[in-house]
Amino acid sequence: MSYCKAIESMTGETLSLHKEYHDMYYGFVIEEDNELFCRLILEINQAGLSWTTILKKQQSFRKAYHNFDIKKVAKYQEKDRLRLMNDEGIIRNRLKINAAIENAKTILLLQKEFGSFKKWIEYHHPMSKQEWTK
Repeated sequence: MSYCKAIESMTGETLSLHKEYHDMYYGFVIEEDNELFCRLILEINQAGLSWTTILKKQQSFRKAYHNFDIKKVAKYQEKDRLRLMNDEGIIRNRLKINAAIENAKTILLLQKEFGSFKKWIEYHHPMSKQEWTK
């Protein structure tokens, strides 16, 4: 398999992380709302940091956020916020934690209105992959 120049220039653990992400996740269609929520939360947490940092913490995020179960995250209370703020395996930023919880609540509303988070995205982003990657 060929990789972009950025990945080809990496070494060691960084190379392994990015190759796995590229081979298993990048560019693949995601059908399941909880997995779409996962990608949203990882992207929110990446802001201001490297993607390598997020990839290193991906499994910790999955565990900390109940496998990105939207219904569970939407019900998080202050004790959950404190638990996440004390979890060294994730990015411990109150604003990013709050964003995850509030986005889960919003996604539940979108699911009611559109049937799924995926359908909402498709409705608001009607371009093909080729069109939006130009």
